[in-house]
Amino acid sequence: MSAWQRTLLLVASDVLAINLASVAFLWTKLIGGGLPSVETAWRRLHGGAAGAGHPPFLFALQHYLFDAIPAICACWLLLFFFFGLYRSARSRSRFDETVAVAKVVTLGTLLFIVATIEPGSPFTMTRALVASYWLSLIGLVAGGRFAVKSLERQLLVRGIGRRRTLIVGVQPRSARLLQDLRHAPAQGFDVVGFVRTRSDPPADAVADVPVVGTVTELPSLVAQHRVRNVLIALPPNSQQEILDIIQTAEGLPVEFGITPDLYDIVAGHVRTQQIHGVPLMELRRELMPVWEQAIKRGIDIAVALIVLIGFAPLWLVAALAIKLTSPGPVLLRQERVGLGGRTFVMYKFRSMYADAEDRTGPVWVRGEDPRITPVGRVLRALHLDEVPQCINFLRGDMSLVGPRPERPFFVERFRRQIPFYMRRFNVKPGLLGWAQSRHEFDLNSDDLVGIARERLAYDLYYIENLSLALDLKIMFQTIWFVLSGRSTR
Repeated sequence: MSAWQRTLLLVASDVLAINLASVAFLWTKLIGGGLPSVETAWRRLHGGAAGAGHPPFLFALQHYLFDAIPAICACWLLLFFFFGLYRSARSRSRFDETVAVAKVVTLGTLLFIVATIEPGSPFTMTRALVASYWLSLIGLVAGGRFAVKSLERQLLVRGIGRRRTLIVGVQPRSARLLQDLRHAPAQGFDVVGFVRTRSDPPADAVADVPVVGTVTELPSLVAQHRVRNVLIALPPNSQQEILDIIQTAEGLPVEFGITPDLYDIVAGHVRTQQIHGVPLMELRRELMPVWEQAIKRGIDIAVALIVLIGFAPLWLVAALAIKLTSPGPVLLRQERVGLGGRTFVMYKFRSMYADAEDRTGPVWVRGEDPRITPVGRVLRALHLDEVPQCINFLRGDMSLVGPRPERPFFVERFRRQIPFYMRRFNVKPGLLGWAQSRHEFDLNSDDLVGIARERLAYDLYYIENLSLALDLKIMFQTIWFVLSGRSTR
């Protein structure tokens, strides 16, 4: 079962559960006489006759079917989305799933109570009614998810939907991991081969699984065997070798896992999942759920349209000022490196003289750079030179928030001198970055590699903690940086 199929099943199950709980709540309210609006509508339908009797449940259901019930369902689904109940969590057990559902439903019920409190309102709720709705919602949602999880486990046990996996290492530790994975087929790992490291003894197979190559061949092995997971099972003293392996596979569309040292587990330095009693630390996970990606993309487009269209007269004035005060184009078109290491053309208002790099070649901008024009100095001080990057937002080359894009010349230099530098291109580059919102870099420093290394630490933190909440935090912190007159370059 693929990730989108699992998510679709979960959404369908949740919709059914939420609507059943809402219908049960409505029925309880009706028999308790707690729906005066329905009573009134029923009497009006019968001409106000006193003998019209009690409205049937189908009438009450029809009364709320096309407005209240869909709205309640949509609110719950949004709440589930925002609290990560649709994120891929293969290691989460059915019990853990139930606990997660109970937490979100409890919070949602409290919000529901607060939102519906209205003094003098005829729509009253007793504690018993609220408790019954809370319990029924937990039971129905958790029950549906239990069924989906059980179905997924059964499919995996039967070999359907397993993820093709390579194990790095040809040692007893690797053989134990293979044995444990076979004892836990519901985890979904299908080991198709072993990969030998420099320190491993020569071997053709481990158990009955072949050794398919060496770590230097890992990129081609991943493509050849259509691998989705790489599990590293090496001795505790292999830290440098593990780093080399990960760097070799940088940019591959696979998830990494590693059997951590006992010291790391005891000290609480890593978060592990359990595979049949064997702890496995995930080194690469889904960076952002699909729904968060959609919202992030929507924010990019909305901001771009508002800025470009809403303030169009200001940009015309800026363009005219650039054109009248220095020869050359209004827009600077510059090649940058983006998602996956692919290059794109980034747009900016030109803030330098047109021939600024004819003699020097690519050079980082300094704090007091003589190549900057007088108008450009004003644009850069107000950060208005960055506005045309909204075009890149619309094209999908960049996002509002993300690591700052770099020029290919510097990327090639930093890639050779800074380990894991290319990992910053696992996400789209952005106009606003975590590094710039947290630290003011010395633009006059000659140590470009040192600055790039320092920025990378912030970029990797952003990537490892990627979320909409972090994006919003960066936006507000950048606004504070700009208002306080500090650089966000």
